[in-house]
Amino acid sequence: MNSTLDRHFSKYSDHDPEVPVWNITGELGGCFHRFFDTSPISPSGRFLAVTRFAPKDRMPVSGEPAEVVLFDLREGGHRVVAETHGWDTQLGAQVQWGRDDTQLFFNDMDIATWRPFGVLMNPQTKEMQRLDGTVYMVSMDGRLAISPCLLRMGLTQAGYGVLAPPGVAPSNQGAPDDDGVYITDTETGQSRLLVSLAEILQSCMEAGRYADGDLYGFHVKWNLQGTRIQFVIRWVPHDGGAMRHNLVTMNADGGGIAVAIPDREWTQKGGHHPNWCPDGDFVMMNLRAAGRGTPLRFIRARYDGSDCSIMHPEVEGSGHPTLHPDNRHVVTDVYQHEPAAWADGTTPLRWIDLETGKARNIVRICTRPDFSGPKHERRVDPHPAWDRSWRHVAFNACPNGVRNVFLADMSSLL
Repeated sequence: MNSTLDRHFSKYSDHDPEVPVWNITGELGGCFHRFFDTSPISPSGRFLAVTRFAPKDRMPVSGEPAEVVLFDLREGGHRVVAETHGWDTQLGAQVQWGRDDTQLFFNDMDIATWRPFGVLMNPQTKEMQRLDGTVYMVSMDGRLAISPCLLRMGLTQAGYGVLAPPGVAPSNQGAPDDDGVYITDTETGQSRLLVSLAEILQSCMEAGRYADGDLYGFHVKWNLQGTRIQFVIRWVPHDGGAMRHNLVTMNADGGGIAVAIPDREWTQKGGHHPNWCPDGDFVMMNLRAAGRGTPLRFIRARYDGSDCSIMHPEVEGSGHPTLHPDNRHVVTDVYQHEPAAWADGTTPLRWIDLETGKARNIVRICTRPDFSGPKHERRVDPHPAWDRSWRHVAFNACPNGVRNVFLADMSSLL
C-alpha cells in the first residue's frame, strides 16, 4: 500500500516522523474526518471518505452546504459523491462506513423544515436511501445507527450536531421522556427512541443531584461487538454554573442501563473523551484520578462502573485515546492547551506502551488553524482513528493552515 500512496499522495516529512505519513486530501483542502472511534478508511482499505467545507477564514451559516468526498487510495484522485446540509464544523456530516465499501453513511437536512436525517449511499452506484433517523455512529455490521438529537447537540457545545438557525433546536426541560438515544434500522430506515433521558435518570442516576438543571445527550458509541452502547449525558444547571458529565452504558436493546463513569469522578476530578476498549466490556478515558490540579491519567472501568483502575501510573493522558486490540498500546493526540503541545501550534501523535510506560511522539504536525472561530468551533482536533486492519491511523491536521486528512502507516510499531 505504501508504494501506491507514494505515487498518488504527498508525503509529510516535517519534524522527521517515525512512521510514514501522507496528506491524502491535500489536492482539495478543507477536508476533515469525523471522530476517533470510526475510520474514514473503507473496510476494504481502498477509499477514504470525508466532509469538506472549503472556506478557511469564516464560519459557515445555517443552510450552507458541505461536500461528501471520496478519495481513492489505490488509484488516486477524488470525487464528490454528495452535497449535505446536515453537518457542523467539528464532526462534519458524520461520514462513516458500514459493513463494506457499498455502505457509506452521512447526514443531510431538509432546510425547509430544518429536519436532519441520515443517508445510506452506495458510493459506486450513487444509489441512496433516506433514513428516518440521524446517524452518529453505525454498528460495525452496518445494521444499526445510533444518535443523540443532532439539533440539540449544539446547545451544549458549539460546532457539534447540525447547523440550524437560532431557535430551531428544541430545548430540554429537566430529563425529558422524548429525547435520549435514538436507533435506526438501516435496512428499513425506521427509527425510534431507544432509551429516554428520563428513563436513564430514573434507573441509574442520583436524581436529586440534577433537579435544578436540564439533561442533554452528547456522544454515543457502539462497542466493536455491537452489544453495548455508551452515552455521554450532560447536565446544564439553571444557574449558569458548570455542566456535569456522566458516562452511561446500556445493552444494544436499551436494557441494562448503568453508570460507567459518574459525574462525581468525571466532573469533580476533571477528565474527557471516553472510548470503548476493544474487548467491549471496558471503557477508557482521560481522568485526573487524584483530583483537579493533578495530571491526567488513562483510566479504565467496566461498563457498569466496577473495576476502575489507572492503566499506567506514570503515563500522562491527553487528547482522544484508543487502545489497540493487543491491550498494550494506546494512540492519542494532544490538545493545544495540554502539556505535550508546542508553542508553535504543532502537537504530536503519541504512541504509548502500557507495559513499559514509554510514550513516544511519533508525528509532530501543526494543528492550529489560521481561523478557529469565535468559540473555537473550527479548531482542528486530530481525532486519530484506526482502520479496520489496525495498521493505519487517519487524523486531521493543518500544516499550512488548512484542514486536511492524513494517513499514518503504523505497521513498524506493531
